[in-house]
Amino acid sequence: MRIFLTAFALFAMIALPIQAQMAVGFGGTAHDSNQPIEVTSDSLSVDQTTGNAVFSGNVIVIQGDLRLAAGEVAIVYGAQTEDQQVQEVIASGGVLLTRGQDAAEGQQAEYSVTDSQVFLTGNVLVTQGQTTIAGDRLAIDLATGNGTVDGRVRTVLQPSGQ
Repeated sequence: MRIFLTAFALFAMIALPIQAQMAVGFGGTAHDSNQPIEVTSDSLSVDQTTGNAVFSGNVIVIQGDLRLAAGEVAIVYGAQTEDQQVQEVIASGGVLLTRGQDAAEGQQAEYSVTDSQVFLTGNVLVTQGQTTIAGDRLAIDLATGNGTVDGRVRTVLQPSGQ
């Protein structure tokens, strides 16, 4: 029995790093992507042909309980109409994304406002209470709060007694 338990423990330690995906909740409840998006930054540049905007320097983007901070954020609008709708928010330069008690950081983020999807890449670190999960990429469905961390996932699991 002892040999079986030792072999199982060794197999579990070997198999854990191979796992490329781990489910992670983010925010816990549905996010309303129809809320207004507030942006604060040090500077703003607007492309007059497309209407797209680039905010630079200490950028903070807030939509309801979703908050994103980065060095630079591009706002991409949909088709040229009188009431252009924000399609995407693309952030780079050390991104911090928070929602409720959950936080995620990485190098770049793409928030598809129309699909309520966020993709965070580049040394991703997710913090939920005392739990941290690190990986290469985080995908979050803001409509459900579900998320997935991919690529060399690392975490420390705490037994219930600690």
